Amino acid sequence: MSVRVRYGPSPTGEPHVGNIRTALFDWLLARRFGGQFIVRIEDTDQSRAVEGTEQLILDALTWLGLDWDEGPGIGGPYGPYRQSERLPMYVEAAHRLVDEGKAYRCNCSPERLAALRKSQQQAKQPPGYDRRCRELRLPGDEPHVVRLGMPLSGDTIVNDYLRGDVSFQNSLLDDHVLLKRDGFPTYHLASVVDDHLMEITHVIRGEEWLSSAPRHVQTYAALGWDEPAWVHIPIIRGPDKGKLSKRHGATSIRQYAEEGFLPEALLNFLALLGWSKDETTTIMSRDEISQSFDLDGLGLASAMFDIERLREMNARYIRDLEPGDFLRRGRPYLEARIGRSIDDDALDTLIPIAPDIQERVKLLPEFADYTDFFFSEGPLDYANAELMGRGYKNKPWAALESVEASLAALREIEPSQWTTPVLESTLRELATSRGEKAGAVFTPIRVATTGKRIAPPLFETLETLGQELTVERLNAAAERLARPDD
Repeated sequence: MSVRVRYGPSPTGEPHVGNIRTALFDWLLARRFGGQFIVRIEDTDQSRAVEGTEQLILDALTWLGLDWDEGPGIGGPYGPYRQSERLPMYVEAAHRLVDEGKAYRCNCSPERLAALRKSQQQAKQPPGYDRRCRELRLPGDEPHVVRLGMPLSGDTIVNDYLRGDVSFQNSLLDDHVLLKRDGFPTYHLASVVDDHLMEITHVIRGEEWLSSAPRHVQTYAALGWDEPAWVHIPIIRGPDKGKLSKRHGATSIRQYAEEGFLPEALLNFLALLGWSKDETTTIMSRDEISQSFDLDGLGLASAMFDIERLREMNARYIRDLEPGDFLRRGRPYLEARIGRSIDDDALDTLIPIAPDIQERVKLLPEFADYTDFFFSEGPLDYANAELMGRGYKNKPWAALESVEASLAALREIEPSQWTTPVLESTLRELATSRGEKAGAVFTPIRVATTGKRIAPPLFETLETLGQELTVERLNAAAERLARPDD
């Protein structure tokens, strides 16, 4: 199967889940069948264009690994790839349709059209242009739009890949605008012209475009061109079955990156919003998805966006990272927390404990919660009540005795024996000899050395901190317990 697909974003805002999922399905289809994935910037609505958003769109694709074969930055044989640079092509197509009597010029003012819509609403009639200019054959030397002369009777059939033939009554379709007064095309004309000239074979888009499809089918017919395959995919909904919005956790792709989602996790999650390989497989690499993807795996039911499911999937991907890769992905968040850079050698000291941290992290910023104390300089920030924990609650003298006993035991360990097994046996034996619960003894050590009640496993943490820093922080804790809290 020959495949050429395009992703045509408008630079009017940051890319979100819905349109990036469409781009993903386009990319997957192209990669599955050895075709081409084209990026085309649809910027003909200049009034809505937002500066900088084109780059945000391209950055989102790059972050997800959706490389394009033709488009901005790399060009290609069917360029230019910005619609604002292709205006003569649209004007030529519109003028040809006028010359052939398949389209016509309309000089109805915005005021007349507004009054027409109002009267139709009051009469409870379907909105639409009344074709006042259809038979006038107006000259082209005064302001006008160009409208397609739609059939007045019969049906227009849209052959949708997922739905089969979908029929629309032509009597309910008005003569839509192809070319605006400012010489810019509407989406209905530009998309058809570009898809034909770029030899697009499949158009994948949201089902909200299905109602516009008969206009596009008729435009293809008027121009004498073959249609692409139409694939209108169901919209994405929130768990409450409402239209997807920020209240469901949906946001821009850039925001997902900043919040610490892995691109491979988000890609896997988006691929399953409307497509499935089979009834059981959920975790797949980019290559596995692209090797399995086909249009028959798409469904007609609306996909449900569940942010908690995405977080759980992200956690799974984080657990599966190589420890060194995990540390480097988490480093920017750690550096932001401590306010300085960390070199590779210092970061690599965490490799032995990295798997334990990976088990606890769902989003990359949490990496800093479990690692900042390894690189903190000066005294850690905690209260005496945290040092005492439940075991020594309101008994600072008892907590102090426990910390001093721990210090004495830890000082006795030979530096070469400062390992997780030795640390564990030493401290457990200490708790037993003192006739205390291990948790009561361990809490002051944990808080003193990490500044936290919740941290990576204690003995692995102490091994990574090293004997010198562990003793130094326990000494500071003993001094705190010997005086009232600030």
